[in-house]
Amino acid sequence: MDQFRVAEVVSFGMLTPVEILVVDRLPEHNTGAFIRGASDFIFDDAAIVACLLRQWDVQSGLIGTAVGDDYRGRNIAHRLKALGVLGKVRRNKNFRTPLEVDISDATGARTYFWQRDPEVLDTLDTADLSLIKGARLLYVDWYDGDHILRAMDEAIRLEIPVFLNLEHGHENPDILRRYAGRATICQAVTDAAQKDGSDPLKVAYKLLDVGVKIVLITLASEGALIVTPDMALRVGVIPIKAVDGCGAGATFATGFIYGYLHGWPLEAVARFATVAAGLKVAQVGLKVDPVDRIQAMAATVDVQPIELKAAVES
Repeated sequence: MDQFRVAEVVSFGMLTPVEILVVDRLPEHNTGAFIRGASDFIFDDAAIVACLLRQWDVQSGLIGTAVGDDYRGRNIAHRLKALGVLGKVRRNKNFRTPLEVDISDATGARTYFWQRDPEVLDTLDTADLSLIKGARLLYVDWYDGDHILRAMDEAIRLEIPVFLNLEHGHENPDILRRYAGRATICQAVTDAAQKDGSDPLKVAYKLLDVGVKIVLITLASEGALIVTPDMALRVGVIPIKAVDGCGAGATFATGFIYGYLHGWPLEAVARFATVAAGLKVAQVGLKVDPVDRIQAMAATVDVQPIELKAAVES
């Protein structure tokens, strides 16, 4: 029975089905494109993390928004139960289950269309947080807004580390202070479109300054930067052909969480997370590769330590 099982990792956030379409390139306005691949999954990132961890036999739990009392809502509940993700999926007759559509192109980029109605997000405020008790980590996403603060504060009260997916939220000083200031581990990008953006080291130190213990800056095709108060590592990538970038960031987070839970050295965790995300981009849909395959490939990834003094000065 679920009530006698404890989740090692609890994800908290929006719950919605997604349709993923893969095309060579986005079409011009008022034209079309051939679909090269298609897949469906459960989104947002909190749900992705919970579902992917189950593929590596980590007991995960999910505290999500309510869904509509409709086909899509019932299907989400069925799929989460089949995966063994702990947590109750609440159904609400007052709205329909939202939907997300993601289009991935051959550059590895994704264009998404999502529904985030306030009345749906508000249901996070009435969600039962008891699943958090006994967990080893809480995962939240910044784009769920102030709804995440209640769960973060509960984890802090229980002395449970918080993993925050902040993306480019660090650009807002108030969000940086209130959200990242509650996080133990924070994953970010330099800018909203993951192009040139800000200096990743400056972003990392901005996060350390508000109390984050481990900062993860994902750099798309350029790998990742891992920074703590005592060390900084620049992690390279494996050579891949980009097929579907949808969920790459969440897969990176899942890979990092897996290594973190197993107590691996930070460099090994960073290698594993980067390779897991790379392998995800090379295939359509959200399915993680076996741990041993990822570890074997991770051993070949280039990792360069960065002197903290040099990092601060740069």
